[in-house]
Amino acid sequence: MDESLGPESDPNDTHIRKRRNFDPSIINEGIVAGQRIAKISVITLIGIGIAELLVGHISGSVVATADGIDSMSDAMISFIVLLGLRIAQRPPDTKFHFGYHKVETLAAMLAAIGMIVIGSIILYHSYESFIHPKDINHPLITMIVLAIASAISLYRAFQMRVIANKYQILSLKTDAKNSIKDGSASVIGFFSILVATQFGILQADAIGGMIIAGYIFSVAYISLKQSSLILVDAWHSPKMTELIKKIIEEKFGYDQIGIRSVLLRSAGMITQAEVHVEVDGNKQLKDIELLSVEIQSAIRSEIPTMERISVIPHSFSERPETRMARLFRNRIRNKKQLADSGQKY
Repeated sequence: MDESLGPESDPNDTHIRKRRNFDPSIINEGIVAGQRIAKISVITLIGIGIAELLVGHISGSVVATADGIDSMSDAMISFIVLLGLRIAQRPPDTKFHFGYHKVETLAAMLAAIGMIVIGSIILYHSYESFIHPKDINHPLITMIVLAIASAISLYRAFQMRVIANKYQILSLKTDAKNSIKDGSASVIGFFSILVATQFGILQADAIGGMIIAGYIFSVAYISLKQSSLILVDAWHSPKMTELIKKIIEEKFGYDQIGIRSVLLRSAGMITQAEVHVEVDGNKQLKDIELLSVEIQSAIRSEIPTMERISVIPHSFSERPETRMARLFRNRIRNKKQLADSGQKY
């Protein structure tokens, strides 16, 4: 998976801190850019799919037909991603108090499920063709169409991946991987037909279709896993947790505040945090509120994608010298854990 602030990411401090100058409006900018490239993707894939289905029908090539079906399904997936991005842009309302950001993740999951269905259909027809192979008509035209389709798909896919990585849009990352898969499938189809016609191995056409189906399943599995983890609020980035603790410790020190826990969740392109801190129980409410605001500002200045930060204060439950010793031991243990995993603190 590409580096992101999501559940399976593990960005280092430098990567996150470089983003401190990003304006929070970068989220909306990313959604708009994602919608634009998704529109282009839908139109392009429909055109490629129609061309491949026509040439597959004329030539009788299973792999060309499979690639055409794959392209049309990819167009449908791009449309789902586009729809998800449009809904994710809506502000919070009385029904969705935390906004619609997770709709983008749901769109990624639906896209992955669609890929599994299409892959199953392609695998079935490829198996039938493998058992009963047929001659391929007009192989040169078929290979030319597949070569052009591959070039267009790969070019568009890499454009999409740049935008997806820049703005950390999971559904667009899924679509980009799917588009790279589509371009690679056309390359496989090209060589399958070349082998079938030049070397007389007619089953190569069906084998190419099976490879395409397998490729679809692999991309769908990764996307389904990532989106599912986000939807159930899984988080697997201990480095992010340690970074937040470090930001608070550097600004406030051990003597003023203690950190009980940092709970994180991903919601589309944004991250939400719940920070439990220990403070002096003798402090006035206004001082605790001010401290909470300062903690939120410190974290958001370093991690601008952290849209919602909840700071929950707790009164110190132990003597200062005992608490200092515990915090010191925790810090040493965290450093050791990061060192053992090969990560830089």
